[in-house]
Amino acid sequence: MARRTSLEDSGCAIAQSLDVVGDWWTLLIVRDTARGVHRFDELQRELGLSRKVLTERLRLLVEADVLTRVPYQDRPPRYEYRLTPRGRALLPVLVALQDWGDTWILGDGSSTATAEEASAEARRVHALVGARLPALRLVDDRGVPRDPVPDDASCTVLYCFPGAYARPDGYPPGWTGIPGTSGCTLESCTYRDRLAEFRAAGAAVHGVSTQRPDEQRAFAEKERLGFPLLSDADLTLISALRLPTFRAAGASRLKRMTLIVDRERVMRHVQYPVTDVAGSVAAALDAVRDLGAR
Repeated sequence: MARRTSLEDSGCAIAQSLDVVGDWWTLLIVRDTARGVHRFDELQRELGLSRKVLTERLRLLVEADVLTRVPYQDRPPRYEYRLTPRGRALLPVLVALQDWGDTWILGDGSSTATAEEASAEARRVHALVGARLPALRLVDDRGVPRDPVPDDASCTVLYCFPGAYARPDGYPPGWTGIPGTSGCTLESCTYRDRLAEFRAAGAAVHGVSTQRPDEQRAFAEKERLGFPLLSDADLTLISALRLPTFRAAGASRLKRMTLIVDRERVMRHVQYPVTDVAGSVAAALDAVRDLGAR
């Protein structure tokens, strides 16, 4: 393999960053560790590259403090590779790359909060059924970190939405002109009105957006939701599941979708795209009841 030219002495921060993560395998390793793939053999199986190349890339990422080695077995010694704070700071880069690819390579370049049913983006989301949500925490609308999958429910409905605000002037400029953004308040309030039915079926309900917790709290209090909203402002859940996003007002926003996860953290049901907001709540309740019947 040709020796890479080092850019570490350049005064350009882009060049210095590429000296660490400029190789495509490097960002794919970061992508997969964010998805919960931490062990050498698992990474090799997911990525399909040779042990020699993977060993070298992991060494470089550990030296750059993007990954850290965490022992999980003593005899013989075995290690997992976990993202450091410096590594987690790369998540917005991965999300931006995915968003750019969905918009400009797989899409037509237009900004949208939804997708075509037959799109590659929709197929990627539906392929999550059967996948396991890795352990992670999101900050709720009270500023408290919590597991999005509670222990006391047989399953959890995570409805992901672009953004909902207590005040009409809270929405970003041009918001209503982006296809798919309308309906966040209706969706949340429909879950509120049918919350007792979800709980009777053994399900918890959580709304998820990339808004700040204080914005979510103001909206939740105004509408008296009665269930938590979770902030993925750090893009942790988005990166773990490769969820589709769009850009608005300089920030990544979740596209509208519904995920149903069981107590073992396995994805059991997905709705994407969501075109009938109120109907999607009824469909989620039917899916929850069907899971309970099984």
